[in-house]
Amino acid sequence: SRRLPALHLLGTRAHGPCRQRHWTGGPEHALGAAGSFTGEISSDMLLAAGCSYVLLGHSERRQFCGEDDSQVNRKLVCALRAGLCPIVCVGETLQEREASRIEEVVLGQVGGALAGIEASAASAVLWAYEPVWAIGTGVTATAAQAEEVHAMIRHFLAGHLVRIQYGGSVKPENAAELFAQDNIDGGLIGGAALDAGQFAAIVKAAL
Repeated sequence: SRRLPALHLLGTRAHGPCRQRHWTGGPEHALGAAGSFTGEISSDMLLAAGCSYVLLGHSERRQFCGEDDSQVNRKLVCALRAGLCPIVCVGETLQEREASRIEEVVLGQVGGALAGIEASAASAVLWAYEPVWAIGTGVTATAAQAEEVHAMIRHFLAGHLVRIQYGGSVKPENAAELFAQDNIDGGLIGGAALDAGQFAAIVKAAL
């Protein structure tokens, strides 16, 4: 039998245990803890590589891979059972925003992801609001726009311990204002994390 693990996990494994306050995560999760899921990463593989977090429901998976809320829900259940901390991405497209469907779309994604999951387990989920129109485009939601949706999600999840990050062209120039909002608990950083200087500036803005 031959195994072809995700290449980036091999590098993570080679570096051994993470330093204090430094955790590792994977970009996507298969529909099962283990088994034949070519092209995806099982929870067993993530755990073997020392990962603690896994990203689920990213808009690119929804758009290009046809992933829907029911699949995100199945992956979320699997991640929670494995003891991974899931980061679930939600967000609307520009067309949905212009059609005043933000609440319908975003809260539909949140509710769909949590279908059948007990409240005690739901509190372990980390959420990331990523407006699709702001991912990798250089266009960022204003602090007021982001805060409005974060507050909406927090109200919807009242009774849960909720942590909500903002993702979508976070840069050193806007990080401090975004992170100063009452309902924004941090950032899910994409392209800016590839530049050490920019990433360090964003981290500093969050402290």
